[in-house]
Amino acid sequence: MTRKERSEETQNEIFKEQKKESLRHTLKIVFIGTIIFVIACATFFTYTTFISTSKIGVREYRITNEKLPESFNGLKIIQISDLHYGSTMFMDNIKKIIDLSNERKPDIVIFTGDLINKEYKLKTKEQEELINKLQQINATLGKYAVEGDEDKELFTTIMNQSGFTILKNEYELIYNDTNNPILLIGLGSKLKDNLKVDDAFSYFKEETHNSDIYTISIFHEPDSTEDILNDYSSDLLLAGHSHNGNIRIPVINKAFYKKQGAKKYDQEYYSINKSSLYISSGLGTNNKSGIRLFCRPSINFYRISRK
Repeated sequence: MTRKERSEETQNEIFKEQKKESLRHTLKIVFIGTIIFVIACATFFTYTTFISTSKIGVREYRITNEKLPESFNGLKIIQISDLHYGSTMFMDNIKKIIDLSNERKPDIVIFTGDLINKEYKLKTKEQEELINKLQQINATLGKYAVEGDEDKELFTTIMNQSGFTILKNEYELIYNDTNNPILLIGLGSKLKDNLKVDDAFSYFKEETHNSDIYTISIFHEPDSTEDILNDYSSDLLLAGHSHNGNIRIPVINKAFYKKQGAKKYDQEYYSINKSSLYISSGLGTNNKSGIRLFCRPSINFYRISRK
């Protein structure tokens, strides 16, 4: 073998070794990248599925309105919405919700629909336990509820036995030690073709009605707001359904996905003329992924005063 041939052979060996080393380096990078990706995915899944869906918070709001009767000054309302029991909410979570509510000593507790997850089969024992837990929610002036689009016959049974008054396109006058009440109006679900605004606001057709009465409207789908305000006025409107998107995009604060019935109104607050609309982020999840991101499950707490 000539010197030239030996030199070429040596160079080929060097090139082969360099290729092997380059391949080993590439495989090492791919392996490390895969590990990091798997860890990131696992972390994201764990956070969005278990942590961000279970850490229940309380959103507090202060509202002022001079229409509020003096006897109601400092009125405290708790809004609970979209429990979707059997999704990411179970009995342990109910205990937390009860504690968060009762700690604030509310005058009125409002439930704005979707009690049981539509794909969950509630067992008889669970039903009894759920009723027992919901009975423990305290309110000095009353507990009220409206149906959500996923609520069925079981909703009526559970809520009635839990001490909630269901308002289905009807109203209730609430008194507090004086003859000067506030008006609570509960509406049906538009997605169930059960929204009857005229029936719900029938108080204003009575001869003895007070046209300046402080009015609270409760309903499930926030897009029903326009159906209400097109013909009637309401000082405070409380809705659920949207979950505020379940997943919100940071910085621009927009919902990643908007549900039917919450296409126009999905954020937590809107001021519409002289009306205030608040939309609960809800507690459970009803998307197939069962996740939340930048949108914690929560209950709403309102303190309402005259000034």
